[in-house]
Amino acid sequence: MSLFSERDRGYMRRALGLARQGLGGTSPNPLVGAVVVQGNRIVGEGYHRRAGEPHAERLALEKAGTRARGGTLYVTLEPCQHTGRTPPCTEAVLAAGVRKVVYALADPNPHVLGGGGEFLRSRGLEVVSGLLAEESRQLNEVFVRWVTTGRPFIYLKAAMSLDGRIATRTGDSRWISSEPSRAWVHRLRSRVDGIVAGIGTVLADDPLLTPRLPGQRNRSPLRIIIDPHLKMPPEARLFTEPGPVLIAGGDGASEKKRAALRKKGAEVLSFPTVRNRLSLPPLLEYLGQRPVTSLLVEGGAEIYAAFLNEGLADKLYLFYAPILIGGTGAKGMVGGAGPATVAEAVKVKPGKCRRIGGDFLLEATLDI
Repeated sequence: MSLFSERDRGYMRRALGLARQGLGGTSPNPLVGAVVVQGNRIVGEGYHRRAGEPHAERLALEKAGTRARGGTLYVTLEPCQHTGRTPPCTEAVLAAGVRKVVYALADPNPHVLGGGGEFLRSRGLEVVSGLLAEESRQLNEVFVRWVTTGRPFIYLKAAMSLDGRIATRTGDSRWISSEPSRAWVHRLRSRVDGIVAGIGTVLADDPLLTPRLPGQRNRSPLRIIIDPHLKMPPEARLFTEPGPVLIAGGDGASEKKRAALRKKGAEVLSFPTVRNRLSLPPLLEYLGQRPVTSLLVEGGAEIYAAFLNEGLADKLYLFYAPILIGGTGAKGMVGGAGPATVAEAVKVKPGKCRRIGGDFLLEATLDI
């Protein structure tokens, strides 16, 4: 017999839907939604909008007011028991007088694991957890990765032909994917903390790496260029757009080049190199501490190979256009030497596949 009724599930689904409205605004905090129920009726609801602003529980309880007393609070993440930019949510829960708290996912932060639920139980409230926990975990995949490992959650995005080519033999790649697919990517850009490209992509395509849809112009993710030898031209287009730029150079790059890029407004930092390639773990550790909780890697083939071969990618968004490019000189998605045998290939777990415009979008996670 299930611990939860269909009505319980409906309230938690509502809370999850509210939480999704915070996408792109809460970093480095999680996405959280909350619903207050009194007598089978929702009397208050809220979601966390932005770091530093009230949490979902407080907003929902404030809207409920005195109607929360004796009611049930449904929340997608365990109420916090620690003080950050805002006071502990458990204080608001106690003050509101609810008799029961149902939460989906235990707080994954290793420093506070279980604290909120146990605290409320110790004060006499009925506390139940695990309702739609996997849905809440998926919604908060970025936060869970960052808070448990200290590094950002990493998306790899690539657009290619059905035969896996990301450019023709001449290097032409505009546009392989359709306009609706490119708009989808702009929405994804607006939700991440940072966008990564290799210097090869910058030299070949001169991209802006910014979200460019209505209402997103003020959203400026950190643009990160992996450039071990500082080949970045100061006249690159990305310097013409507002927003921060970080050039991740090697520790042996020339000071003259650093100065020229800093003059353009870029932040230029040095990281260790291994066989003339930037070592990614120190860069990701630095970004996680900044804190940058999510990264979108946009190419090129050598950068994709580096993230995949080191097991550093978390999710793939692969756009397949209904074209065949062919040609032995046309570039495939993943560069590098590649595996010697099929058994050594990077394993992925395919997820959803859907149509966007004329393209197919395959979503997959890394089998690591």
